Amino acid sequence: MSFENPFTPSFGEIPVHVAGREQVTAPIVRAFESTRRRPELTTLISGARGTGKTTLLTLLARKAESLGWISVSATALPGMLEDLEIGTRRAARHLLPEELSSHVTGVSVAPLGGISLERSDRELTNWRYRMADILDVLASAETGLLITIDEIDPTLDEMIQLAAVYQHFVQEGRKVALLMAGLPHNVSSLMSNKTVSFLRRAQSVRLGPVAPYDVRNALLSTVLEGGREIDQDALDLAAQETGGFPFLIQLVGYRAWDIRPDEPTISLSDVEHGVELALAEMEERIFGATFRDLSEGDLRFLSAMLEDEGDSKMEDLVRRMDRSSSQVAQYRRRLIEAGVIGARRRGVVGFDLPHFREFLEARI
Repeated sequence: MSFENPFTPSFGEIPVHVAGREQVTAPIVRAFESTRRRPELTTLISGARGTGKTTLLTLLARKAESLGWISVSATALPGMLEDLEIGTRRAARHLLPEELSSHVTGVSVAPLGGISLERSDRELTNWRYRMADILDVLASAETGLLITIDEIDPTLDEMIQLAAVYQHFVQEGRKVALLMAGLPHNVSSLMSNKTVSFLRRAQSVRLGPVAPYDVRNALLSTVLEGGREIDQDALDLAAQETGGFPFLIQLVGYRAWDIRPDEPTISLSDVEHGVELALAEMEERIFGATFRDLSEGDLRFLSAMLEDEGDSKMEDLVRRMDRSSSQVAQYRRRLIEAGVIGARRRGVVGFDLPHFREFLEARI
């Protein structure tokens, strides 16, 4: 018999067990449950590629829906406001009266939302007030609206419009929540925009590596619920090779499972082969994109780190790069924001993206 693979190495798909993110999700879920407005209803989630940002947005949207909220999602692309408006009407169709039906007649860039709509009575309105009308109806039904935005793009005008309008909704006491996720440098850039400076007071979550205990527990629980077992040494290797990286947890589990899907137990050999396959995919899906985003200065910094067998002291990197301390510190900050490296203790950094050191050693 062939056992169905329970691992989900797809972006945005919710795993059977989400490893190590309870400290992130629990406060937001409590905010959905609360009768009073809590600050977690406005949260910015940042992290490197593959750290599970999209998965968390999907998970939290489902949690909100189970608690009676209406949720709508979009990716930060042109047409985002139109997507949100149409998506909200579709999700709340069972609550909205017929007279609120309207269609989009055009999109323009305006300070507070530039989607023009035309009602049956020919009354013109804009995105802000159209959404306000919907929120009024949701409030009468004692529910609220959760908006989730993935892949934050601070250069997108509609991104700024959404944030500015959302601030008005909050000030008006409306039951509305906004969860947004993106790469660290994009989140930082958005927060620095003066038009939406209130976002600096929003809750901010930075996704890092998952703790080893949580990785092991997620792997083991997923295997057992899938109807199989895993050898102890195989579990140890799988947990070690993931480096706490959420996407790699699912990918290693998925590939190891498929080596011999008819066997009741996943062996050490299965995991060894699974890791080999998973790392080849990581190079294509994660490492390559991360590498292309690096500047020449970033690469010089990382090349200097490769001279150390383990973690690197900043004073050594300054000497090797022959740059000022302030210049080297800028590269350090950029690479930490990108999730490539992390601070270990004062003046010491190390690689956070698992297996990226080996990837670099083959290229620079």
